[in-house]
Amino acid sequence: MAWIFVVLGLVTLLLAGDCLVKGAVNLSLRLGISTLVVSLTVVAFGTSAPELLIVLSAMADNAPGLAMGNVIGSNTANILLVLGLPAMAAGLYTSEFDTKKSFALMIFASVLFIALAFVGPFTWLHGSLLLVVLAVILLGQAARARRENYAAAVAAVRVRHLEGLDPSMRGWKILLYLLFGLVGLPVGAKVLVVNAEIIAQDLGVPETAIGLTLIAVGTSLPELATTTVAAIRRQADVALGNVIGSNMFNLLAIIGIAALVGPIPVAEGFLRFDLWVMLASSLLLVPFVLFRQNITRIWGAALTLLYMVYLVIVLV
Repeated sequence: MAWIFVVLGLVTLLLAGDCLVKGAVNLSLRLGISTLVVSLTVVAFGTSAPELLIVLSAMADNAPGLAMGNVIGSNTANILLVLGLPAMAAGLYTSEFDTKKSFALMIFASVLFIALAFVGPFTWLHGSLLLVVLAVILLGQAARARRENYAAAVAAVRVRHLEGLDPSMRGWKILLYLLFGLVGLPVGAKVLVVNAEIIAQDLGVPETAIGLTLIAVGTSLPELATTTVAAIRRQADVALGNVIGSNMFNLLAIIGIAALVGPIPVAEGFLRFDLWVMLASSLLLVPFVLFRQNITRIWGAALTLLYMVYLVIVLV
């Protein structure tokens, strides 16, 4: 039964997160807030809400390994699996786009996160620093938006387009979206975390392993869907930017906000192995970002295989 409840919790989380974004985007624009500001704030934070609620729920249930494992595991899955599977199916023509700046910011965020982890646990001081760095990045993106093409700037911020924008949406419908999002997110997160702990106990594996694998892959499904569609449409900039943006927000926003709520200890296993796998996975993108190589089907298969190997190491 625990597996069924995990799936139900995950589905509730993803649907609630999508509803929250749609409701918040349409409400913000109806209030006269610019589309760029909405992209930089509402969409960026709203699409990360499921991961944030999982982390907060895990902390409330005294399962910090689950919380930290979700973030680290999601970042690793985003690189190896979310890019690997679509590339293996259709290839990603990354040579046509320049994502060097965003990639450099992601590597910087990863190195900063690892450095803070070694002087952990993450406290409100660490969280404040992460959020300040995020604010600087967002302000930089806003300044860039004024200098460059608007559409490109919006994509660079979070690569989550305003798909839920509907100028004709009625007020009651906006309210329903917001209500389901605000209620569904904490309920889904609670159901997911509680039953993930039960599965960990039943399988005899630590909660960190469940966070790194089952929950991490589950919360990466929206990114996988976006990247797959982008690969089919030959929109490699959307695919790569989606992953880079998601990874930055996982490290800076989710852990940053969660650390303000309470301290987050970092398990020894994360320091010895998983954090370095996360960083190494990110560095695997160097040929595709810096040297403008395409992520071919062979590369996609290699990335996916590496993720399968990582899963075996974590779970066995």
